[in-house]
Amino acid sequence: MSSPTEPLSAAPRGVAAGADVTHTDGGAERSPTPPQLKLGEAIALGALHGPAELMPISSSGHVALVPWLLDWDYSRVDPDVRKAFEVALHAGTAAALLITLRDEVAATMTGLTLQRAGWLAVASAPAAVVGLTLEGPIERRLGTPGTIAAGMLGGAVAMALADRRPQQRSADEAGWADAVWLGIAQACALYPGVSRNGATLTAGRMLRFARADANRLSRLLALPVIGGATGLKALRLLRRGLPSGTTPAFAAGAATSFATTLLSTRVIRQVERDRSLAPYWGYRLALGAVALARAARG
Repeated sequence: MSSPTEPLSAAPRGVAAGADVTHTDGGAERSPTPPQLKLGEAIALGALHGPAELMPISSSGHVALVPWLLDWDYSRVDPDVRKAFEVALHAGTAAALLITLRDEVAATMTGLTLQRAGWLAVASAPAAVVGLTLEGPIERRLGTPGTIAAGMLGGAVAMALADRRPQQRSADEAGWADAVWLGIAQACALYPGVSRNGATLTAGRMLRFARADANRLSRLLALPVIGGATGLKALRLLRRGLPSGTTPAFAAGAATSFATTLLSTRVIRQVERDRSLAPYWGYRLALGAVALARAARG
């Protein structure tokens, strides 16, 4: 079981829990073999990732915490394989979002002016800069169960406070200062467990946008950031190649993520209309508390 200071893949004395360990004739341990990514777990995580990406609850946080809490082999799979698998999940979700948000994307592109393009660039730049410069340290130091749980809890508290603000503004009123704050929120979402959707919704409500308009702004900013990050990581993955023996699981996870995103979009968009964010921050508090308590037990 991982502690708050150990990465999800860590195990006592450098041996991955559940891994096969061989011995030399003298009894010395050879390098352990981490478990393989199971097809069933890949499908389950794809099914989880789709709807989680559409809600302000952190899809990446769920993909990390749920297998760890349920003691799945996935939490002990080689970290590079897990990282590559998450790229596949995001690719499936991004492809589905292009379809489900096609009307909004078309309207944005049709009415795209130089000023509007600049606004989108300003709102997207902080996450791009932080991601490119600090991706490695963030993954190494903040990818433990305890830190992810802290991100869940911190994001929940911020969301609860922000949703008490009055609903006085529409998305059409968003200006340059709003773009800066939304961009900072997206950069903060690189902390595992915070959620990009949750951070932008929280920032939007803090800026007094109505809930429906805060959701609209969050969706508007989703594709540039998700698409850009997924595309960059996918290029790196293509250069390295898929880990041996993972193609079926990767394909199944991406396909399931794609399908569940398509299936969930209409339902979630009906539910989100001018509704309180309390169910989301309440759920985040519960999951974060459970994960933090488990991590504290060591």
